[in-house]
Amino acid sequence: MYISISDLRFLARPRVWLLVLVLLGLYGCETAGYYFQAASGQLRILSARQPIEELVQDGNASDQLQKQLQLVQEIRAYAAQELKLPVGQAYSSYVQLDDEYPIWNVLAAPEFSLSPKRWCYPIAGCASYRGYFRKSAAMAKANSLRNQGYDVYLGAVPAYSTLGWFNDPVLSSFVNWTPERLAGLLFHELAHRRVYVPGDTRFNESFATAVSEIALPDWLRSQGLSSSAEETKAQALAVRQLMTATRKELQPVYQSNLPDEEKRQEKEEILSRLRRCYWRMAAEWSYPAHYQAYIEKTNNATLALAAEYESLVPAFRQLYIDSNGWEDFYNAAERLGELDKEDREQSLLQLASEYKRENNISKQSIDSDVIACIHNGN
Repeated sequence: MYISISDLRFLARPRVWLLVLVLLGLYGCETAGYYFQAASGQLRILSARQPIEELVQDGNASDQLQKQLQLVQEIRAYAAQELKLPVGQAYSSYVQLDDEYPIWNVLAAPEFSLSPKRWCYPIAGCASYRGYFRKSAAMAKANSLRNQGYDVYLGAVPAYSTLGWFNDPVLSSFVNWTPERLAGLLFHELAHRRVYVPGDTRFNESFATAVSEIALPDWLRSQGLSSSAEETKAQALAVRQLMTATRKELQPVYQSNLPDEEKRQEKEEILSRLRRCYWRMAAEWSYPAHYQAYIEKTNNATLALAAEYESLVPAFRQLYIDSNGWEDFYNAAERLGELDKEDREQSLLQLASEYKRENNISKQSIDSDVIACIHNGN
């Protein structure tokens, strides 16, 4: 177990502890308690880290773990050399977690809205989720929000980024993923260390998703691997289309002047159609239950989350096409991040439209059968 020199220097800075004291003094008991659990949870992970190089060399790790950690080292090298990402000492250590996951996220949205509830944090800005290192604390928060009338989703998180504040470790929650999935995750999380706009979840997640999706094909070729996830990608696209069609169907209901009870009935009928449409579509898959838990729990919170992670990916794909390599792409993304939110959103929507036009993607990119199924159940 160790804490690196750079992390010790960070923790030793007076301004860091001053910030903690200010937070505890400025906010109420609940919020102060939240920051305390976040700080203590992060420190638990930091103190449990083991250098990957030592684990690989001393032979104390299992053969499978050594193989996966060596793969991580190769992915890190590729990210630094080819993608020009600021890898530093990130993912150079490993943590065997006591639990299955490091964090549980709570997401919420009003009963008749697809706009997520947002929480604001120092440095990172506002985000549409609240993360907890203890599942019991996350469940308590989720129950509190449900009692206030929110649609709530509680989800386990296998990986997260501290945005370069600490040297994030590889965690037991994702170390055994397939090469393609593991590389995609690390590219995504490392991208957050390169470009991050405080308070704009949609920008940040779409950017990191685009980096991962653009980088993966070349990385696979460099490893002599072919994508083994064509069916998985097709299924993910189908589920995204279902979610998008469901949002489009719910939006006019929520914006209408119907009494709340009628809105409730319409909402439940639309979500029931979503579940029926999923099972009709998934019946042809080799593993039809893959998204079952997610679909069964779908509500306004999960519908809002799906929009934030995916909606601007085409814009960043076009930005990459217009750029001269990765560094130029990152610099262009940073310039977008410096715009005020309205101008940034407009620029990204224009880029997304250009990408769809150049790639012959129609404005109605949702399969007509999906639309019909969500609209009338047929």
